[in-house]
Amino acid sequence: MNFLKKLGCAAAVTLAMAGTANAGPVLNDWVFNPTGGGFAGGQVINEYLDVNGNAFIQITPTGGNTFSFQENAVFNIVQADSNGQLFPLTYAGGNITAMFEATGTGTFSGGFNFNGGTIRIFQNPTNGQYSGTEGIYGANLGNEIATFNVLPGGGGMVDATGNPITNGQVTVFAQADKGALDAGYFFNSDGKDLSSDSILSFAFTNANAVGAPTGNLVNEVACQFAGFTGAGCNGTSYQNGAGYFFVSNNGQFKLAEVPEPGSLALFGIAMLGAGVISRKRAAKKA
Repeated sequence: MNFLKKLGCAAAVTLAMAGTANAGPVLNDWVFNPTGGGFAGGQVINEYLDVNGNAFIQITPTGGNTFSFQENAVFNIVQADSNGQLFPLTYAGGNITAMFEATGTGTFSGGFNFNGGTIRIFQNPTNGQYSGTEGIYGANLGNEIATFNVLPGGGGMVDATGNPITNGQVTVFAQADKGALDAGYFFNSDGKDLSSDSILSFAFTNANAVGAPTGNLVNEVACQFAGFTGAGCNGTSYQNGAGYFFVSNNGQFKLAEVPEPGSLALFGIAMLGAGVISRKRAAKKA
């Protein structure tokens, strides 16, 4: 049995185990209203929100073959389920963006994982400001509608320089406590406002190196957001270097009910397996 089949079986078994421990299921057919206008005016989300963005990563060797890292990223969320029903067009004032900051550890030519961090999601009443110079790359404008705390774990695989492998999957697990989601935006399929619950999120993105980031991206994300003071931020021209670089990310952002504490780790493993298999199937179709 090959690796993906084994992982698929493990995911299925783990989900079954999590189910016996009363773990909450991944939300399907939930509702998102990009303007905060309530359940009736929202869009049904079959599985996920589409996320696209850029991350600046700073790596610090920690001895031997290991390293620590800091990641600062900005994302645009323009549709769900890749359905083409763009939020800025379908909903006036529905421009949705996000900021991600996290730290973690890893092994060169091996794996990395996150230690913790924050995902903040914004609803911007002015469309088209993402990748601009307002705020930080236009990603933190308008109303902050959700805050998720990044959970330890997740991650992916890196090459000998610490750069995520080409088109490699990066996984993030996070949780929003009760009240961390604004009312009027996120609902389950029965119309219950999720702002009154604790909610998990799972992000699966593909990472690829950005060889020539724009000056705007460098200024806004590396210099301002990440506090970088090296090339591109000190009067010299920017080039990816040893220990710092940009990557682009595109993928999926899913929600789930919070399982019981004893089953959270199992549930995360199952989601990771499901994400890997989903990406493999998508690659075959392409």
